[in-house]
Amino acid sequence: MTHSSTTRMRQIMDWQAAVWAGCGSGSLFLLLAWLLRGSLIFHIFASPVLGGRVLLGETTAAVVIIGIITHLLLSVGFAVLIAFILHRWGMVVGIVGGGLLGLALYIINFYLVSALFPWFEALTSTSMLVLHVLYGAAAGGIYEALEVEEFVTISE
Repeated sequence: MTHSSTTRMRQIMDWQAAVWAGCGSGSLFLLLAWLLRGSLIFHIFASPVLGGRVLLGETTAAVVIIGIITHLLLSVGFAVLIAFILHRWGMVVGIVGGGLLGLALYIINFYLVSALFPWFEALTSTSMLVLHVLYGAAAGGIYEALEVEEFVTISE
């Protein structure tokens, strides 16, 4: 009995490009959020680590540093997820799909995560919605721009 097997190629994700996409899109988000919300944004991002009381305190170096680190870690994590989902389809899908995933991230952050951190609900706004969509679009686009396409052969 002879078996015929088919061989096909599968594109693999570029992890390094995903991390850089998270850093770039996260930095863009943070800059725009800071321009719109001022130092409050650092307090918001530091609050899951330092607790809700940080929202009422002064903007110290610790608050800014912890806020930036927390935000960038989350940004990289979400960019890796975006890259994992969209890496096979190119620049247009990376940007549009990333924007849609950014919208999903907004919904998760402000309607689910706010159950754990109620003060997040106060940031629910059109500007934060737009920032999340821009973050996702930037993450998808930056990933696609930096991705080194690599394929593996799989037999079926």
